[in-house]
Amino acid sequence: MNQLAEIINNSTNTVFFGGAGVSTESNIPDFRSEKGLYSTRQQYGFTPEELLSYDCYETDPELFFQYYKENLIYLEAKPNPAHIALAKMEQTGLLSAVITQNVDGLHQASGSKNVIELHGSNARHYCETCRRVYELDYVLNPENCHGFVPKCGICGSIVRPDVVLYGEALKRGIIQAAVNAIAAADCLIAGGTSLVVYPAAGLIQYFRGKNLVMINKSETPYDSRANLVINANIGSVLSEVFGN
Repeated sequence: MNQLAEIINNSTNTVFFGGAGVSTESNIPDFRSEKGLYSTRQQYGFTPEELLSYDCYETDPELFFQYYKENLIYLEAKPNPAHIALAKMEQTGLLSAVITQNVDGLHQASGSKNVIELHGSNARHYCETCRRVYELDYVLNPENCHGFVPKCGICGSIVRPDVVLYGEALKRGIIQAAVNAIAAADCLIAGGTSLVVYPAAGLIQYFRGKNLVMINKSETPYDSRANLVINANIGSVLSEVFGN
């Protein structure tokens, strides 16, 4: 912990790159975990990647939105110690940006301002035809849906989540913003991510700074390149060092 604090305090541009492990401590399950894969196959007959694909959205929107609403939306979820510590780090000038693979909006809810959402946000939805923007409440209201599928109140087309589905490309502007942030950093903290899902995991390769810090409960492919590896819950680590 002392080494982590020393690295951050002596850095001039620290960026955080996080994944599902940041939100699991807010009781949002990692659907890619072994348990998540098994339960999804048992209940829906498909893998999460298949259910959250653009192909499923196109060919079976009822199944897509059933899984989406039952597994990706957690209205009771609150920011956990990791989110809160990262927001405090930004407020005190110790952190310049958060890059997240999550779509739950908890970084913003904790007070973080410069958040780069690689996969979008389930707080935002839009009509696929007329592009009208809708809030999450609209999508969850059965009066606005045919079955599980939300319909636009203007043109009647499907209202889809503003998230990147499997089979879709990440938005070029978002990718460039993440690349620029990582390339400019002299310290990069990667936490709560297995760093095996591409293209997001490949962003680490753009880091050319002095200190790479890995905070994860399990090993990652980039541990050998890191200056510091901490195998623990990211919330407990960040809150102990920067939470006060």
